[in-house]
Amino acid sequence: MGCGKSTVGKLLVKEGWSRGDTDEWVRSRILFEREVVEAARTLFGAAAIRADGSIDRSHVGHLVFSDPALLERWESVIHPRVRAYTSSWAKENQDQPRVVEIPLLFEKGLEKGFDFIVCVASSSETQYVRLMERGVSRALAEQRITKQLPLALKIQSSHFVIWNDGSLGFLSEQVAHLSRHLLGRA
Repeated sequence: MGCGKSTVGKLLVKEGWSRGDTDEWVRSRILFEREVVEAARTLFGAAAIRADGSIDRSHVGHLVFSDPALLERWESVIHPRVRAYTSSWAKENQDQPRVVEIPLLFEKGLEKGFDFIVCVASSSETQYVRLMERGVSRALAEQRITKQLPLALKIQSSHFVIWNDGSLGFLSEQVAHLSRHLLGRA
């Protein structure tokens, strides 16, 4: 969160990769599925559903990040759908190199089934600054980041690491180098 995985994903698209974004699939598709809306109503009550029938993500987020058991129940609704979207997307894009952005990859045991894992990392201060620039309070950022696996363990568990504390130009150079390496063009 706040390290730049989406920026790296977009840069890989410029290098010819197809990009899947699991957060985007959740926001734009999964949360609108009738069964998911009904599960939200059951788990969180009517206050979790807006007047237009959509899920109030802010309300749900506040509830699940303060109750680990509730978070686990909500994830049991969302994660199987994310896996299904990922599998379907990978099959549709099998003729080109693919990258999938998956927050909490290691925390949820989703790292199996991929050829390699790239960790996008930055210093914690850079991470917090970026999140606050997006309107996330420091307290909320800390609450969510502390529920994640420590960055050092993610780095250790990854095949490649891109360090994102510098300029966009330097990040672009790292991504281009990694892309050439992974595609056997280095």
